[in-house]
Amino acid sequence: MSKIVVFGPGPRFKGGIANFTVSLAKTLYDLGSEVNLVSWSQQYPAIIPRDFIDRKSKADVFEGRTIDVHYLTNYNNPLSWNKTAKFIAQLNPDKIIFQWAIAVQGLPMGRIARQIKKLIPHVEIVFDVHNIVQKESGKLDQVLTRYALQSADTFIMHGQVTIDEFRDFMPEIKVEISEKGRRSADSKTILKLYHPVYDMFQPDLNFDVLHEKEKLGLNKHVFLFFGFIRKYKGLHFTIEAFSKIAKKYPDTSLLIVGESFWNTVDKSKWSVRFKQQVFAAAKFIFIRNAVSEKDYRPLELIKKFGIENQVVVINEFVPNEDVHKYFQVSDAIVNFYEYATPSGVESIAYNFSKPILATRVGHFAYAIIDGENGYLANASDIVDMAAILERQILEPISPGNVKMIADQLSWQTYAETILAD
Repeated sequence: MSKIVVFGPGPRFKGGIANFTVSLAKTLYDLGSEVNLVSWSQQYPAIIPRDFIDRKSKADVFEGRTIDVHYLTNYNNPLSWNKTAKFIAQLNPDKIIFQWAIAVQGLPMGRIARQIKKLIPHVEIVFDVHNIVQKESGKLDQVLTRYALQSADTFIMHGQVTIDEFRDFMPEIKVEISEKGRRSADSKTILKLYHPVYDMFQPDLNFDVLHEKEKLGLNKHVFLFFGFIRKYKGLHFTIEAFSKIAKKYPDTSLLIVGESFWNTVDKSKWSVRFKQQVFAAAKFIFIRNAVSEKDYRPLELIKKFGIENQVVVINEFVPNEDVHKYFQVSDAIVNFYEYATPSGVESIAYNFSKPILATRVGHFAYAIIDGENGYLANASDIVDMAAILERQILEPISPGNVKMIADQLSWQTYAETILAD
């Protein structure tokens, strides 16, 4: 029996990385491993003015499995980093799988990984890399990313785009690529995998789709934008593109479901206003090219384009147990991103056999096969985006095509590759 520690946000947190961490831990357990999930207690600097806790989901995500979750690591308390390393070392695992997604976590994660390696040299340090550095990264982000990733023995990457970015960013690290799990004897290994299809989101076979569509006020054809509302996800593109076809196709709806990323706390509180000012100053100092999202209000475009009667907005965080209904009432998922790494929303879409309408950027340019599991539009091209919305109406992608792609993206194969030697 392998002893595995999965390090990442536990189920009390919002977002795709938390869902990913939970799903990975479950699959490793189901394959016979002894699994502990070691989580942050606070993931980010205290100055960030946002609530990261999932206060809505109620379901038991581990479904009776014996997986202990330890909320140990406080980003803002370096003493907790030492405590985390010692705790993991006492578990004496064979592998530790760190979930890597954002550079700001580089210092604690790099520190914890190095301390563990000193305490138990035999352990394999694996970094599951969701992206290398964010597009808005500055020099500090790059330093923190290097510090963390240099501590890994093995990397997991979810596609060729991420591998290429890694090689460009850290050419000094000698790596070998493996798709079956074999580790290199004389260099670090990249396990070339994929973003698996989420197992925690399942279609409800008894769900009354027509009743729910009527309840929500949806028309026959439904396009879904799902997830945190952030500028790079291109909701402004989606709304404008939809406005181009709305009048021509009055039986269509755009369903927008998600929480505005920077609007989760009470901004009238002095403590929140103080955090906002400090956070803005820190971004200016350390990430000079960061795009401010404080004035990003794409939902205002709905009224501007006069499409209120064909757009339904659920502008809040959705608990896990309610996710299925929004995908089940929809015909296609719209991801008109400005740039893209492997996407959790894409993975959820596959679970419901829903095609993806995306921009030809980053990961999507490889993952979406135009005309098979979705349609691709040129980046920032509203006319082209509107054209593929119309194309989906006139030539809908077969759910069977999408399922064929999804069947190749199983959690079991993903976890078996990690466990292989």
